Amino acid sequence: MKYEAVIGLEVHAQMLTDTKIFCGCSTKFGSEPNTQTCPVCIGMPGVLPVLNKKAVEFAIKTGLATNCKISSYSRFARKNYFYPDLPKGYQISQYELPICEHGFIEIVVDAEIKKIGITRIHMEEDAGKNIHASSENYSFVDLNRAGVPLMEIVSEPDIRSPKEAAEYMKKLRAILMCLGVCDGNMEQGSLRCDANVSIRPVGQKEYGTRAEVKNINSFKFVEKALEYEIKRQIKVIEEGGKVIQETRLWDSNKGITESMRGKEEAHDYRYFPEPDLVPITVEQKLIDEIKSSLPELPDAKRKRFVSEYGLPEYDADMLTEERSTSEYFEEAVKLGGDPKIVANWIITNIFRYLEGREINEVPFTPKHLVNILTVINAGSTSTTMAKSTILPEAFKTGKMPEEIIKEKGLVQISDSSEIERVVDEVIAKNPKEVERFKAGDEKLLGFFVGQVMKAMKGKANPQLLNEIVKKKLI
Repeated sequence: MKYEAVIGLEVHAQMLTDTKIFCGCSTKFGSEPNTQTCPVCIGMPGVLPVLNKKAVEFAIKTGLATNCKISSYSRFARKNYFYPDLPKGYQISQYELPICEHGFIEIVVDAEIKKIGITRIHMEEDAGKNIHASSENYSFVDLNRAGVPLMEIVSEPDIRSPKEAAEYMKKLRAILMCLGVCDGNMEQGSLRCDANVSIRPVGQKEYGTRAEVKNINSFKFVEKALEYEIKRQIKVIEEGGKVIQETRLWDSNKGITESMRGKEEAHDYRYFPEPDLVPITVEQKLIDEIKSSLPELPDAKRKRFVSEYGLPEYDADMLTEERSTSEYFEEAVKLGGDPKIVANWIITNIFRYLEGREINEVPFTPKHLVNILTVINAGSTSTTMAKSTILPEAFKTGKMPEEIIKEKGLVQISDSSEIERVVDEVIAKNPKEVERFKAGDEKLLGFFVGQVMKAMKGKANPQLLNEIVKKKLI
């Protein structure tokens, strides 16, 4: 029997506010444990939360960018459960009246556009973090993260494959980063994903029993976790068993999902309206103001890059995944770079040196890129030398390519008489290879070019060198 997967994603995005959602504590990542806390976020008795207006604006902005209806009236609720990293014994979230509902985003999979529905976007506070000491029989709790503002973005069960799920996550991340409401850092937990997955026979309308997979923190793991879970559920059914509704954890080291606990239902959390916060009323004027301030979104930018700069769809996709990359590209073009060459250099060369950083965080600026392309066009260096030596040096030191060329004596030799002299020497030293070449072994052309380059320390003009070697041998 052939099965199909039914997948819905719950994405938690940490909002880029300076302070927490209900108090004035900092949201800065990486501080000493429990140094960014106060009586409000650690749940002391008698304290009252005060809503961060910026968090509301960020949620509205995200809702508008994902085609959601913005609720004029919404409210918070208490989600009750016990866990050591939840100091109050409940989480302030939204339940029956979220701030955004009924949206969608479009993804491209195998050259086809697919619409993925968004059920709701709601605001909530993050919990703290349990730190388990592997060599000890106890754990620590860091409450710096408790109270950090989150958006939970819940998709419809419209996703049918692990690949579609990864593309949905990538598109959502690109939108959030473009809006400036989330930094998208999955390693630090700024963007986290839980997946609800079930299988059913192809053609069946009813959904199967779903399992929730938690602890997914990269696009690669989204695909791998879902691939494993789909195969696991198919195996259970084909062996005569039944899939049970449960929460499972993705173990990236083992490459498997493991049972964590039975899946909770809404009634298990005993939701009720948050008594310490008044309902949120959003005026149309505020919605209109936020809508007019939205930046050009990734889909619109991708289409513009194709039409305005003549880029292939793939290049445009790569350049618009992050706002900083698209801005870097356009700045380089503005400085005089050819759009197609600039795009190619960014994707095939510069991306290799980012090492987890955003492109605007490295010392190799658009000005550096245009400079390296200028010296190549002027014949001062070869493309090979620029990629292998000048680019990594510029990344390391922040020096301009033309400065590196002068300092290291890397100026390309385009003097035909000088190149001819070295070619003659190489040919004279390799008579057997000359005979084999003339007998039809044309692959030896690369051997002679390589020997000349070696003798000239890589400085010979490659195009001129190839022409001279061919002329001499033929």
